[in-house]
Formats: sequence, structure tokens, C-alpha cells
Amino acid sequence: MRRREFISLLGGAAAAWPLAARAQPAVPVIGFLGGQSPRTFTHAVAAFRQGLREAGYVEGRNVSIEYRWAEGQRDRLPTLAADLVRSQVSVIAATGGQASGLAAKAATKTIPIVFTSGGDPVKAGLVASLSRPEGNITGISWFNVELGAKKLALLLDLVPSAETVALLINPNNPEAELQPADALGAARTLNRKLLVLNATSESEIDTAFATLVQQRAHALVIGGDSLFVSRRDQLIALSAHHAIPTISGYREFPAAGDLMSYGNSLPDAYRRAGNYTGRILKGATPTDLPVDQATKFELVINVKTAKALGLEVPLSLLIRADELIE
Repeated sequence: MRRREFISLLGGAAAAWPLAARAQPAVPVIGFLGGQSPRTFTHAVAAFRQGLREAGYVEGRNVSIEYRWAEGQRDRLPTLAADLVRSQVSVIAATGGQASGLAAKAATKTIPIVFTSGGDPVKAGLVASLSRPEGNITGISWFNVELGAKKLALLLDLVPSAETVALLINPNNPEAELQPADALGAARTLNRKLLVLNATSESEIDTAFATLVQQRAHALVIGGDSLFVSRRDQLIALSAHHAIPTISGYREFPAAGDLMSYGNSLPDAYRRAGNYTGRILKGATPTDLPVDQATKFELVINVKTAKALGLEVPLSLLIRADELIE
């Protein structure tokens, strides 16, 4: 090829580059609003990405995700949600509890929202109906905050001598008001005393445990809350230090050394949320997607921790357990 022809060809190709670039489809952006800490929710984020893949989207390939984390501080959520709205994301995944969903809902009436919630989204005002959500919001709910009575009964099956049991809640959580009534009713039925403890921060968790020890509570039920999930290591360490048998709503607690858990699978719920988000990116609207009620309940017992606490797991619980951690 002659030099003049080569230069002409090169120039023509260069002129076509901007046109080719403009022809590339824009990559959609998901706004991920997390009420907790990324350090303690890596497994949940991985499950969310799995759900996206099931819908045909892979982060870094054909979708981008903008993450905003509140680190368990609910007062940060409205600002973080407003920031995602200003960024003009395609859809907001409001995760980590009802507070994230409510913050996203208050921030936009047009951008689609997929929430994750452990409580009743109708009572919280997230949606008018589970089967027919209205407006720009739908999501996944697993009703973990309403399992207080069940968790108390399971804990007492393992610690039948516990006369006083503590319930730890975050009073700043709009879902928290349902938890004491549920557990108090069960405690009366089981002829036990229930001590309700409040904590809204790391330091108040320490204070709550000091009160628990002072009041001679013999076991602990951890209420559903993103703060407690983000402070999982602190709670497990305090339970071990004071030799307090503890039950939570998430497998991640006994997997990290706590005694037991009963509740929905958190990764399964986040996978479902990722799938819903992908379906919206493909053109579905929130009104097309009924609130998904996760129903995969799991009983997980850490047998090693039970032995360390001097507890023998009864055969009835061993049979009922979905997972035993040795």
C-alpha cells in the first residue's frame, strides 16, 4: 500500500471512531443503598450479583453499580439516597432494612426501587399491597422481625433453665415496635421473664450487655436490625465473654461463633433482590413485580459453641436443624 493511501485510510478510520463510540449502548447504573457495612455484607452483595447474573447482567460488563453505605447509621440514609438520585441511576436497590427503602422512596417518585426488608412492608408504608405494589417501588421481604416468639422458644429448648431472657432491639428502627410485643407474649406463655434492652450504637451495645449481666439474664435474643448485623463481631465477642447463649435471625452469627439462629436465608433474599433489579433493567416496572415473600427458614446451631457453654443440644433440635456447625 502506498504511503498516501495508508494515511487516507487511517484518517478515515479515525473519523469513524466517534461515530462508533456513540453507537455503543450506555451501560445502566444501579444505585446500591446499604444500611449496613460492606465489610460484614460481602456475602449478601455476592448473592445480589448472582441474582443480577440470573437476569443477564454482570457487574463491570453490561451493568455498573454505585455503592453507598450507611455503616449502620440510619440518619445517613436520606443523604445517600439523594446522592444516588442526583447521579441519575437506572434503579435503586435499597437494602439492609425498611429504613433504606423508606429513604429511597422519599428521595424519588420516578426511579424504580427494589427494597429488602425483614419486616412487613405494608405496615411500614413502603407499599400499599404485597400483591400489587403501586408507584415506583417493590422488593423482597422475609418477615424476620416477627419471629421473636419462635426464636425465644427455640432458645429455651436449648437453655431450658433460663428463667430470665433478654431481647436486644434498636428503638430507632421503625420495625422494632413489633418485636417486644411478639416476644413478651411468648415469654408469658412459657412462664419466663423478658428483659427488653435498647441499643442504637456500638457503645450502647456494651451498655446493654452490662445491664443484661447486672439483671442476671440467662440468655439473649438479638432482634432483627442492620446495626446488629454490622456489629456482629462485637455481639458475638460479648456473648462469649459473658457466656450468654444467644439466638439471632441470621446464619452469619452462628457461622462466626454465636450459638444459634433462626430466620430466612439472607443470601437467598439478596439473590432475589438482584434478580428483581435485573428484571427492571430489562423493562419490567415495580408494579409488574409483587413483593417477593422469602420463605426459606433455616435453623442453624453451632455445636462447638454449645459445648463451650456447657449445653447439650437435645435430639429434637438436632433433628430439626437445617445446619449443624461443628
